[in-house]
Amino acid sequence: MRSKRFIQLILGLSVFGLGAALMVRAHLGLDPWNVFHQGLSSLTGLSLGFLSILSGVVVMLLWIPLRQKPGVGTILNILVIGLTLDLFLWLIPEFETWPARIIALGCGVLLTGIGSAAYIGAGMGTGPRDGLMIGLNRKFGWSIRLSRMLVELVVLAIGWILGGVVGVGTVLFALAIGPLVQFFLPPFQKWWLLSARS
Repeated sequence: MRSKRFIQLILGLSVFGLGAALMVRAHLGLDPWNVFHQGLSSLTGLSLGFLSILSGVVVMLLWIPLRQKPGVGTILNILVIGLTLDLFLWLIPEFETWPARIIALGCGVLLTGIGSAAYIGAGMGTGPRDGLMIGLNRKFGWSIRLSRMLVELVVLAIGWILGGVVGVGTVLFALAIGPLVQFFLPPFQKWWLLSARS
């Protein structure tokens, strides 16, 4: 059972990395954290994947005063998403035409939703950014929605100032990611219930 959950976790994180890479290649706007990473990349010359790993470690350190405890999934979230993001950016060429870019954006948002549902459904620990939202909720009584909105608005603004791409993809991600995760999460969780009974 645990090995199957581990496989689902790794596959979910890898699919998320693929989705993020497609959004980068679409050049139509990124999710807030990758806007931030892209801005830092333009400033430092470091890869998006490496900066994703670095920011994940920094965010996890912010858990300490919030008394959050990482799980296996937290560590793997940091590593696998960053590594697969760089891998898929290396493998996927630039899209030259508008139709290709629009399709890449749509597929990217869809895959990040599926990947998120898969790794959350594995139940092996929250990602560093999700854990930060939960920690802020517990520490200050802020709702998860408010905590997430405040943190993501800050990183989005900083990333945009540094040169990260904000566009229709950013808006599409913000509107779609919640419903996509909500739609795909129950099948993954239901699968564990069926596995436990078999």
